[in-house]
Amino acid sequence: MKRVAKIFSTAAPEPIGPYSQAVRADKMIFTSGQIPLDPLTNQLVEGDMRIQTKQVVENLQAVLKAAGASLDKVVKTTIYLKNMNDFTQVNDVYGGYFSTSLPARSTVEVARLPKDVLVEIDCIAVLD
Repeated sequence: MKRVAKIFSTAAPEPIGPYSQAVRADKMIFTSGQIPLDPLTNQLVEGDMRIQTKQVVENLQAVLKAAGASLDKVVKTTIYLKNMNDFTQVNDVYGGYFSTSLPARSTVEVARLPKDVLVEIDCIAVLD
């Protein structure tokens, strides 16, 4: 039986459009892309690529927690970068969060991201 449920966390930024933070389908969690918004203010965090990447992953963690998952349950991520020259900085931060359970990953450079941020990340996780 297919079961779909909307996931919402107050510890992550509210969606800036008509979409869910994440959706659970059976034992899979599909997150929407997270950008570096502070969940308390819904304002962009100030700072360089490392600071923005850290906020993005913290937002993903909050959404996954609301779904009953964690970063250890992530099987796939997609990273969207405004500039591929920032790849090393993103990798450094990302590696601090995904050090033991390495998901599959795609990284692409895009022309523009919501609110002109530098990075956006989404993921797919599985539940036991």
